[in-house]
Amino acid sequence: MEDEVERRQIEQILELEDEELQIEEVEGLLESSDDDRDTTGVASTDDFTFNTHLTSLHSYLGEVDDTRHRSAFWEGGAILNIPLFYLEGVVLFPEATLPLRVVEPNFIAAVNRAMTQADAPYTMGVVRVYRDSNDGPSRLAKIGTTAEIRQYRPLVDGTINVVTRGQQRFHLRRRWIDAEGAPCGEIQIIEEDVPFRTPRDAYAKLVPLSNLQSQQMLSLNASSHRGGNEENDSEANSEESFESELSQTERRIHQSAIGASYESDRMNESTSSDDDNKLSESDNQSGSPCLNNSSFIGSSPSNHEKQIRNAGLGIGTKSMGRKVAGPRSHLSCTVSRAFWPNWVYRMYDSYCLAQKAADMWKQIVGMPSMDGFVKKPVLLSFNIASKIPVSAPTRQELLEIVGISYRLRREIELLEKLDRIRCKICQTVIARRSDMLVMSSDGPLGAYVNEHGYVHEVMTFCKANGLALRGAPVKEYSWFPGYAWTMINCASCESQMGWLFTATNEKLKPKSFWGIRSCQVTDDMR
Repeated sequence: MEDEVERRQIEQILELEDEELQIEEVEGLLESSDDDRDTTGVASTDDFTFNTHLTSLHSYLGEVDDTRHRSAFWEGGAILNIPLFYLEGVVLFPEATLPLRVVEPNFIAAVNRAMTQADAPYTMGVVRVYRDSNDGPSRLAKIGTTAEIRQYRPLVDGTINVVTRGQQRFHLRRRWIDAEGAPCGEIQIIEEDVPFRTPRDAYAKLVPLSNLQSQQMLSLNASSHRGGNEENDSEANSEESFESELSQTERRIHQSAIGASYESDRMNESTSSDDDNKLSESDNQSGSPCLNNSSFIGSSPSNHEKQIRNAGLGIGTKSMGRKVAGPRSHLSCTVSRAFWPNWVYRMYDSYCLAQKAADMWKQIVGMPSMDGFVKKPVLLSFNIASKIPVSAPTRQELLEIVGISYRLRREIELLEKLDRIRCKICQTVIARRSDMLVMSSDGPLGAYVNEHGYVHEVMTFCKANGLALRGAPVKEYSWFPGYAWTMINCASCESQMGWLFTATNEKLKPKSFWGIRSCQVTDDMR
């Protein structure tokens, strides 16, 4: 089935290449109408006729053979010796596609070694090369990604075309050049952490404040008829049952939080009574605290803690984790067993963050949809990181972040701030978020390789400003079938920013779009 789909897509590419070259006048392409945008600000695709799946095939590489090899994943901490591939301005993430045209002899030797090695067959390590300044020495990032060779074709001139796919992150421990001149390195696979989920029964809904006083009175009356031993046994069994449902990591966090709670109570016991009395008066006038997400986002942790303590929950007190009324009572209310309230857990709950990130991606970027990865926060975080249109240093930062929740939180922050695309050299605003255009099924940013072997990560826009064309349109070796490319420079500093792509026939829409190199944009997206 996949072969049939690929065959039809190749036929579409050949049909586009047979069309007569009809380059539109450039003057009419430098401006685009606001009518071409939908209500979200992203370019409208109502008249979009280009098949974005053709781009992800990387057909400009010509025929490549499937290696039909899929490597097993290595356990975290595993140490391997593999050939390395250095790329400037490019960051490979797990699950991302990376096309390569290998022309340099040392990297040809690296690919050949990867194809024949026994310990990690068809695998090499991809590491980003960067410079601290334009004239500074080249440096290698300490964190890279293993790349599995999925497609491979040696050419008659000795060069090699390959298509790889990112697999696992690694630490680069040391590197060397082997006898054939291939760059090699000793790497240690990074173990990805388990997605954090709020412990079950770590908190529960709160009853209205108007009911708390009567419930507490009922609880006191009921407890006066029961022995202290029965209450202690019930609480001990309840706490033991709760902790038994936690993982080892969650249990350790829970116990440390309980210890911090008792210490906080011991230090603040002398002042808590006065605060409670003052808060009680204000809360009785304003009503019960709300536990929905919007209330937590808009309120500070200290204010929220006071609200909960006023409600008799005992956050930060020794009464934490107790029941307000007897078990099985229709008036009972099981309160938070953990030191932190609900909204704090949700700030770091990997699944809550994954849902928020997917929703923001749909609203700001649109394609491709991330909804299918919500239940797999690790994959979601890497998919967003590999497709979000930000600078290369920021992408390297995302690759190096330890912890799924922290990476998702950073991605949410980047999506919120994503607004203007600026030239790295002169800070000129080149494009805006509303100008973003998805021309590949991989997303608004993708990796492409030119005929000379240079890999570029390109973000696509329907409109751009402050750019000057350089040279004539070229149809050969186009990354987007049916489009010719023209080099573009920043009009202010004359740095090479990317390419203008123009349709070669009247059937294709959009008629033109801009490809901006991610390594040429600044980190400041506001």
